[in-house]
Amino acid sequence: MSDDLTRRQRTILEHLHAARDAGRPPPSLDELCRALGLSSRGSMHKHVQALVAAGHVEPMAGRQRGVRLREQGGPEGASLPLVGRIAAGRPIEALEDSETIEVPRQLHGRGRCYVLEVRGDSMVDDGILDGDWVVIEQRSTARDGELVVALIDDAEATLKRIEQRADACILHPANGDYPPQRY
Repeated sequence: MSDDLTRRQRTILEHLHAARDAGRPPPSLDELCRALGLSSRGSMHKHVQALVAAGHVEPMAGRQRGVRLREQGGPEGASLPLVGRIAAGRPIEALEDSETIEVPRQLHGRGRCYVLEVRGDSMVDDGILDGDWVVIEQRSTARDGELVVALIDDAEATLKRIEQRADACILHPANGDYPPQRY
């Protein structure tokens, strides 16, 4: 950690690292204030802006998605293909783009991986929001309960948790506003 950070900024940074390591979604400013005992959201915002300036935190740019740690590129990162968009709601047409995106190696799977941009809100309870990018490990099989990219009728794709039965495949959203899809 940088020596030019204040004690409070180091505490915030440690909290963000602990939350990420525990698999929790990035906290909002209000959640950070509660967790660290600060009553002033404005003061927390100034500390976060200092962490942005120091290169530890991504700029919030008006987004209400939480305070995110900036992923460090360099030798730990590697480019993955950004192949299109995936529905987190109703299925959408599968698209393939030819861009690449820098992704930290610890987020890569064992096999061939690619990145998809999420469209929709059916997976919000799993912390996957509209506009997020997901890293997908390409496989031909999945175990029940795993998060999968399901290709429907070789044309539409959706991101859901899978349940496989002898008579059907059920795709479960992580949002109570959406029903499971049965195929």
